[in-house]
Amino acid sequence: MSPASPPPTGSGVSRPLLAVLALLSAVAPFATDMYLPTFTDMAADLQTGASSVQLTLTAFFVGIATGQLVIGPLSDRFGRRRPILLATTVAVAACVACALAPNVWSLIVFRFAHGFAGAAGVVVARAVAADRTSGRETARLFSLLAAIGGVAPVIAPLAGGLLAAAGWRSVFWVLAAISALMLIGAVLVVPETLPPARRHGGGIAATGRAARRLLADRGYLGYTFAFGFGFAGLMGYISASPFVVQNVLGLSTTAYTVTFAANALGLTAASVAGARLLRRFSPERLLRVAQGAVLVLSAVLLATLAAGLPAAAVLPVLFLTVSCFSLVMGNSSALAVGRAPYATGTAAAVLGALQFAFGALVAPLVGVGGEGTALPMGVTLVVSAVLGIGAHLVAAKAAPVAPSTSDAASEAAPAEAGRG
Repeated sequence: MSPASPPPTGSGVSRPLLAVLALLSAVAPFATDMYLPTFTDMAADLQTGASSVQLTLTAFFVGIATGQLVIGPLSDRFGRRRPILLATTVAVAACVACALAPNVWSLIVFRFAHGFAGAAGVVVARAVAADRTSGRETARLFSLLAAIGGVAPVIAPLAGGLLAAAGWRSVFWVLAAISALMLIGAVLVVPETLPPARRHGGGIAATGRAARRLLADRGYLGYTFAFGFGFAGLMGYISASPFVVQNVLGLSTTAYTVTFAANALGLTAASVAGARLLRRFSPERLLRVAQGAVLVLSAVLLATLAAGLPAAAVLPVLFLTVSCFSLVMGNSSALAVGRAPYATGTAAAVLGALQFAFGALVAPLVGVGGEGTALPMGVTLVVSAVLGIGAHLVAAKAAPVAPSTSDAASEAAPAEAGRG
């Protein structure tokens, strides 16, 4: 398909396909949160230090970021189905290799391979969703994907804690089984959504032209950075939450687990609510309101933390702040991908790579003040909210790329907007 070709009209997504896409896109929380409780045992068994074990996590994030940048453009050239089937097969093998790893260095290599192959689930799920929908229906579908996928951060650490008693290798056997389930779901349910006429047949040169056009689009970049800064705020909370809740607010480990799970459920509930609101309001409007809510709530949260207020005052504000992130990320990601009907896979790939790059950048920043202060987390949330609003303002001033990706097109087809 040439860059000037219009996007296809959304044809809806069945519930089985929605469930499989959500499972594919949840590879990161399963592959990271599930094995964190076993770090100590892993270091002892492999006779290595904590820093080397930490590199296994870093290798996964590097793999999933670079994998999206490679697999996304490939899916624009060869279609969606072949890359997802091949990459998910490799992911199963990589998990098995991790479970059998003889030393930490081989484990690091296998974790990179797992991340690289698992990236296909994230990028192709978004591309398939954008292929089958348009306008606000895309934003609604992205919100539903986030809602279903939001269960993974709740289940993964709990499952990891239970599996820790059986040893760290058992976690990777379970991850291999989950990857196999993803593969079976992809084989049975995920169709080819990119017809040959819309693929880039010009090889690397055509992919390069599409990527250059994409990176020159202020609208796409604005929405992408709005998504990235939204994820940065969420990652700031995730990274700092154990120390803030336990060391600063004085709650127990059990109370922290309950708090984390409640906030994850809040994210899921907000995603479901956002999908319903998209039947009445445009993604642009919901993004604007959600970003404003995140900024106000983050400022209130920072004030409560600076004042040293107890957990009873801090945790409700934290819950509301975290919940609003789902509305920011769901709508901004849909608006970003909607700007690139000529290279949906590449657009989703850049979006995903930026997501993990911002996460890797923010994680150490929230620990700058040490384990006894919550102020860096509060400042990070406020700053990321301000930067996200700035990115959105840039995107909102950009000219629309095609009528069917704008909100006006969605308004003209309310029946399509309500279907999913």
